[in-house]
Amino acid sequence: MWDAVARAEKGQIDADLGGAVIKQRIARPGQGRSKGYRVIIFFRRSDKAVFVYGFSKSQRANIGNDEEQEFKDAAKIVLALTETELTVRLKRGDLVEAKANEQEV
Repeated sequence: MWDAVARAEKGQIDADLGGAVIKQRIARPGQGRSKGYRVIIFFRRSDKAVFVYGFSKSQRANIGNDEEQEFKDAAKIVLALTETELTVRLKRGDLVEAKANEQEV
């Protein structure tokens, strides 16, 4: 997941769906990104990256237009949350913070 965000920060976005929603490929161990997983991320460069959905390419080809719109609507809400609001949602368990090398990021 960290690689997907790092690539997005460099402008290497696999699919920009608009509305701060991107789709990135994540490698399947031993098989690379093209045969791996797809993740939907609410993304604002140098600010926030929120992973919201993932699927394997073998499970489904893509998300539908209705799902894409729902992600865009949700991204507006989630990316507008303040740090205080994010902290409340983390404490409630609504969100889970990913950690890299045992450090919060």
